[in-house]
Amino acid sequence: METIALFGGSFDPPHIGHEAIVKAVQNFKEIDKVVIMPTFLNPFKSKSHAPSALRLKWLKGIFSSYENVIVDNYEVDSNKKVSSIQTVKYLLKKYKKIYLIIGADNLASLDTWERYEELKDLVTFVVASRDKIDIPDGFLTLNIDVDISSTELRRHVEISKLPKVCALEISKFYKENNAN
Repeated sequence: METIALFGGSFDPPHIGHEAIVKAVQNFKEIDKVVIMPTFLNPFKSKSHAPSALRLKWLKGIFSSYENVIVDNYEVDSNKKVSSIQTVKYLLKKYKKIYLIIGADNLASLDTWERYEELKDLVTFVVASRDKIDIPDGFLTLNIDVDISSTELRRHVEISKLPKVCALEISKFYKENNAN
């Protein structure tokens, strides 16, 4: 059984910051595979801008040429909000150890995640740097030097910040749907 890094999120839209995180975590010797898990709907949000099936399609296109990276459709296929603890328990049936990648912007609310106490015993957190947020001791750190926000990208689509593989399609979707 393998050790994985779980990278979940809305990916609404997926951007080059997400690619940078995947590339950086592939350098961890103890990680065999990266599992990208797009949400059907983020548990902390009331809506998505792009449909989950479309975000899943984009991610599969973006990461199709990456070695040891898979895009898992478990949460999208669930057709409902799925918490991280549910996804981790699902993945622990297939993998022996899970590193859970989160953005530094999630640190402040991490203790509000569903069954956080149980979750922190099941995973090793890997925190991707963001917005110069201090990452406390006890967390593995991924130093990512990409200053991008999906929220900002939805407001002002910049094609240079989108993965080349799907950049035109992603840009067109958000511009046509004015997804603020």
